[in-house]
Amino acid sequence: MTTNFEFWKLLAGLSIFIYGMFMLEDSIKALSGRVFRKLISHYTRSKLRAVGSGAFVTAVLQSSSAVSLMILAFVGAGVMNMENAIAVMMGANIGTTFTAWIVALIGFKIKIESFALPIIALGGILLITSDHDSKFFSFSRLLIGLGFLFLGLDYMKGSAESLTSGFDLQSLPVHSLWIYLLVGIVLTAIMQASAATIALVMTALHSGLIDFQMALAMVVGANIGTTVTVLLGSMGKGVRTKKIVGISHLTFNCITGLIAFISLDLFDWLLRILLGNGYNSVTGLALFHTLFNLLGVIIFFPFINLLARTLIRIYPHKKTVLTLYLDRTPVEVADAATEALAKETYHLLEECQLYNLRSLRLDEKLIFDHDLPFEKNIGGKLKLKDLYDNIKLLHGEIFSFYTSLQSHKLEESEAKTLERLSFASRNIMNALKNFKGIQGDLEEFDSSENFYLNTQYNTFRKRLMELYHDLNRIRSLSGSKDQYRELVKTFLHLEETDKRFVSDTMKAVADNKIQDIDIASLLLANRLFNQACRLQLFSVKDIMLTPEQISDFDHALDMKELLEEEKKTEK
Repeated sequence: MTTNFEFWKLLAGLSIFIYGMFMLEDSIKALSGRVFRKLISHYTRSKLRAVGSGAFVTAVLQSSSAVSLMILAFVGAGVMNMENAIAVMMGANIGTTFTAWIVALIGFKIKIESFALPIIALGGILLITSDHDSKFFSFSRLLIGLGFLFLGLDYMKGSAESLTSGFDLQSLPVHSLWIYLLVGIVLTAIMQASAATIALVMTALHSGLIDFQMALAMVVGANIGTTVTVLLGSMGKGVRTKKIVGISHLTFNCITGLIAFISLDLFDWLLRILLGNGYNSVTGLALFHTLFNLLGVIIFFPFINLLARTLIRIYPHKKTVLTLYLDRTPVEVADAATEALAKETYHLLEECQLYNLRSLRLDEKLIFDHDLPFEKNIGGKLKLKDLYDNIKLLHGEIFSFYTSLQSHKLEESEAKTLERLSFASRNIMNALKNFKGIQGDLEEFDSSENFYLNTQYNTFRKRLMELYHDLNRIRSLSGSKDQYRELVKTFLHLEETDKRFVSDTMKAVADNKIQDIDIASLLLANRLFNQACRLQLFSVKDIMLTPEQISDFDHALDMKELLEEEKKTEK
């Protein structure tokens, strides 16, 4: 009976410990998750900084899986390259050892119950008295998570100590250390938390259930077992970047673990030098966990580029979806998802431009110096109808991603950015529909026996080429101020060209160069054409410019229209 009771106490303690970890992770992410995402995004420009960022963020968040999610999001959004992502994952391995140090330095040296229960009590009071969306609510969950972490450890300690009363370690059957390595792997794979396994191992070591060599082997196993979480997260269909990051994590941990495992005696000797002969075994275990992960980073660091290139060759890019960025980016990381949405919207614009160029039988190589993704992926040229259908499907995926993002808690600035990107994608599609609608008229102008209509067909082609050259030039500008100024100039040029076209058409009518039946078709085609050009320019404005510049741009347009209305009234 007693044994059964203590077994359930051990299990309950383990569950409370894991739940405390999850609460701690969630509350820290809620309090400052955006700060950490920015740190991961901005402070990973070099591989060395990427290792440091990964270690720091993982140590604070107490979760390598949370860091893995951020990495996969930023790689998918094209914000972080594969080499730096692998470096962050290596740093995350060092960061995970921080939990072992907390357990070793606090959990086994202080009477846990004396401070764990007051922390939980204080957290509980704050929880029921604070607003659900406030920082105090998240802080209260942080306190409760921290209290549960230590309370669970106390339960495990108490259970293990009662089991070891009258227990003789020598009575254990002699097993190979490989068995304990396997136990560490399996336990971590089941619990999906290496920190919980290591806390369990430390408890068993402290209570005398296992000796130091067994504990070392189990910690190595826990380090390998933690890769299961990342591998499971990388099993989505067609998510190539996730597979590469997952396999790199597995490769790093397995090779590092193997080196540590075959060098256990060497590490034992090193620990005696660093801590002295009579060192505390639990502290020694925490130091071992840090040392062999640090050694792994030192060994692998020079080979990060080689590892990335090898894995990219193993998993070549075989895209079966239309999106370039959205399928690789989880919506849970809002800033990475927004960046991916912006890039995907520009991809939509480029495919729309390709359709428009071909509908006017213009050579797209005059605008694009590369094959666009739709045709690059299939290795051939699409029919105009198929290209149009693909663009519609891509827009559908963009809208679906946008809707999914809206269902998450967003800051006001993020929500406004998403709204602008939504406007941009809709403007692009309206421009595409305009071109599809006037295609028949344009073909009639081109094949007409009327010289003036033939000339106007070429004028439409020239106007489109001028716009796309301008947009390419604007995109290449480095500063948003220059982009803003040039977009305004391009818009004014569009308006002047439109007025000139209408004026020339009126003059042609007066000179009897075109028949009455063609006037309406020509003016309607021009109106839809100019509207399509404006919509594409507006989409670039919403993608590229800052919120303040967009507001200034829109205000300038409103003032221009107001002045024109006043002029008409005066006339």
